[in-house]
Amino acid sequence: MADAASRLKSLVEQLLGAPLPVRIRAWDGSQAGPPDAPALVVRNRRAVRRLLWKPGELGLARAWVAGDLDIEGDLYAALDLMAELVWERGEDARGLVQMLRDPEVRAAARGLVRIAGLPLPPAPPREEVRRARHLHTKRTDQRAISHHYDVGNDFYEIVLGPSMVYSCAYWPAPDATLEQAQHDKLELVCRKLGLTKGQRLLDVGCGWGSMAVHAAREHGVRVVGITLSHEQAAYARKRVAEEGLTDRVEIRVQDYRDVADGPYDAISSIGMAEHVGADRYLEYAETLRRLLRPGGRLLNHQIARRPQRDESAYDVDEFIDAYVFPDGELAPLGTTVTQLERAGFEVRDVESLREHYGLTLRRWVANLEAQWPRAARLAGPGRARVWRLYMAASALAFEHNRIGVNQVLAVRTPKDGGAGMPLRARTWGPHPS
Repeated sequence: MADAASRLKSLVEQLLGAPLPVRIRAWDGSQAGPPDAPALVVRNRRAVRRLLWKPGELGLARAWVAGDLDIEGDLYAALDLMAELVWERGEDARGLVQMLRDPEVRAAARGLVRIAGLPLPPAPPREEVRRARHLHTKRTDQRAISHHYDVGNDFYEIVLGPSMVYSCAYWPAPDATLEQAQHDKLELVCRKLGLTKGQRLLDVGCGWGSMAVHAAREHGVRVVGITLSHEQAAYARKRVAEEGLTDRVEIRVQDYRDVADGPYDAISSIGMAEHVGADRYLEYAETLRRLLRPGGRLLNHQIARRPQRDESAYDVDEFIDAYVFPDGELAPLGTTVTQLERAGFEVRDVESLREHYGLTLRRWVANLEAQWPRAARLAGPGRARVWRLYMAASALAFEHNRIGVNQVLAVRTPKDGGAGMPLRARTWGPHPS
């Protein structure tokens, strides 16, 4: 086909009823669209077939992961320009049916079919997870965690850097190092928990052991770290041994519902609660409260979505659910606080770190891009492409206030009401043992 780019641009604009803000570069070498804009590279006709068979975000994601689509130029700028057309249109099945009643839209769709050819739909990339959704049994949670975290520790070392912390850092300044910002985040958590020497800390979703090692080394506490990822646990145990902390840190492959050796003086849950699920969240909160001694503190660090007018209509992000966090669910901050209070916690402080996560994600993307050939070799090209798109799009979501991240400090307040908290907010001193 001569000048496939111009034809694609014209048909897509006709279909969407809006001009394309990005350039198109097609498989025949042709280009169309704003010359200074980032380019959406359509490598083959299969990319068009993917979008026709699955219009919207999931079709785009499949084409991206398979390498049928790419972006040339500034990835963040391209995603920003495309957001309104793709992620913010909110078209459901009924909306698409309404669109197809328009003769011009039907004509555009037929034109795209002629360009793409329409045999059977292309198979989804092998990185896609399809299963019954949001059961959150111990077995399905184990599978979901394995999909996301058992990608290979070497791959995560590239993305996360030496700190090996996979959650929002706490930046003293935008030009600080990622390692300094992650150290400051771990220290912030320890100060909010008021850790003192000899106390017991449970780190739920301990990842590669960074929080456990920091708390034991810097604050002299005894730590039990739990994860469902065997690869994470092996890595964390090695770090603990190298730090000479095996007498103070134990790493377990264990579900939080199976922990039975409380009470603990403090619990940290950093970037884990997103995996719990709405139907299980009260159980999660009640379980952690039972594991705390009276007066013990919980620090819950969790991503939040913005609430909707009609919460019953909320659905998960198709790309993230299929490729990144199977069974992951985000809740509004107010819902999380309410569930913690329903479980019997007293919520004492809430701090938003939204801007900090945008900075963190951009550093992770830069780390990945700087070692792209090695990362793609370790995790596979498709999986590396998943992580690049996911992290870049998430950075923009935090920066534009589409999602947030919050640290919620809660206490299992004793019956006498003495929570052991400082009189002035955020002067996080130690609490009595």
